[in-house]
Amino acid sequence: MILEKIATRTVERVAEMKQRTPLEHVIREAKALTPNNGLDINTVFPFEKALRAEGLSFICELKKASPSQGIIAQDFPYLQIAKDYEAAGAAAISVLTEPYWFHGHDQYLTEIHQQVGLPLLRKDFIVDGYQIYESKILGASAILLICALLNTETLKDYLDIAHGLGLSALVEAHTEEEVRSALAAGARVIGVNNRNLKTFEVDITTSIRLRALVPEDILFISESGIKSPEDVARLKANKTDAVLIGESLMRSENKKEQLAILRGEREIVSEHGTMRGDCV
Repeated sequence: MILEKIATRTVERVAEMKQRTPLEHVIREAKALTPNNGLDINTVFPFEKALRAEGLSFICELKKASPSQGIIAQDFPYLQIAKDYEAAGAAAISVLTEPYWFHGHDQYLTEIHQQVGLPLLRKDFIVDGYQIYESKILGASAILLICALLNTETLKDYLDIAHGLGLSALVEAHTEEEVRSALAAGARVIGVNNRNLKTFEVDITTSIRLRALVPEDILFISESGIKSPEDVARLKANKTDAVLIGESLMRSENKKEQLAILRGEREIVSEHGTMRGDCV
């Protein structure tokens, strides 16, 4: 399965990083960037704050490629894309840093952090606590933790590390069992991936079905397969707090207009006269 291949290669990648920069150095640098050198009651989590704004929030993704689609964007001016997302009204930006299947890079995250004011989600496959400290150094406001890769105990450990660094964690689930694991671990943000990572099949009703398992005080995000303003409205009616949108924005030349279409603020008329929104 592709998820297992990515995880295996990521373990190797982390081992290579540890050879270059030992764990204790990364921990020290990350903690130096953390107010009060740790979590206290006054810690502000920008990613969560942004998603708790009134109405449905949009997390817009920077993604050059994916295992299911191959190369999505031959031309990839990531800084300009991030600025376009900010101008379009995104609440946060998701940045792929996985290099082999998604053609991501750590420098994308760091440079965007330096030039864009929105909270940044580091989208990678975290299999080692080392990556959490690294994410803080790179400029992330939040990290992705995938239930399919991590058991409940490990999730809890990683959540503790993240929160102690002032980082939010989007805990991603696809099944009832994974949602329950996320809750047991203490997740404050749960994202349901409508794409089955084993088969790549997409079904938006996955989010709708699993929403009932998540208490309303926990942020709920729907990811993948959101094809139209009608899908967005349906998710909003189902008390979804935010949607994560990638491919349709990456393929659109006008990010602001595409986001307006998905919000239902603007319509496109096809050559046949029908109204539609592009695929996410």
